[in-house]
Parts: sequence; C-alpha cells; structure tokens
Amino acid sequence: MRKGILDLLKGKFLVSGSAPKNWMFIIFISFLATVMIASSHSADSKVHRIAFLNEQVKELRSEFVDARSDMQELKLESTILRIVEHKGLIPSETPPQKIKVKTVKDK
Repeated sequence: MRKGILDLLKGKFLVSGSAPKNWMFIIFISFLATVMIASSHSADSKVHRIAFLNEQVKELRSEFVDARSDMQELKLESTILRIVEHKGLIPSETPPQKIKVKTVKDK
C-alpha cells in the first residue's frame, strides 16, 4: 500500500504504459472544472443583474407614485381655480343650462 501511495505522489501513473488514458481523463476533468467555474460566474453575474434591476424597479415605482399623486392634486377643482384666477378667469355664478334641439321627423 505504501508503494502505491508513493507511486501516486511521484506521478508514475502519468508516465507508465497506460499514461495516454490517464492524461485524457485528466484533461476531461480539467475541462469539466472549467465549465463548472464558468457556469458559476455566469450565475453570479445574473444574480447581481437581477438585484440591480429590482432596485431600479423600486425607484421607478416610487417615481410613478409621486407623479401620480402630483397629477391627482393638479386635477382638483381648487387647484384649477387657483391657476386660472391668475389669468383673470373666474367661475360662473349661474350653472350651465342644457340646450335641447328638437328635430322634425320626415314623413
């Protein structure tokens, strides 16, 4: 058993008669490790991108809520009256009346 461990530590399995088979296996394992590392980096970058986009969504949602509340305030009748008073317009004292047009039906 001691001889097997020493042969492994010295790397005799890389120069023995079945070395090409061992080298192919080592290259295959190295390729798989490289693919695994690349996949891990790709997943990490996607996680960071998702976190960044979630922050942007929160900011845009808060901007939307602010803009909507400002718009609702501008649509209030009191706000409109205040704005048009500066231009010299005042609300009418008499309410508007409906005009009804009677049509003559052809016979």
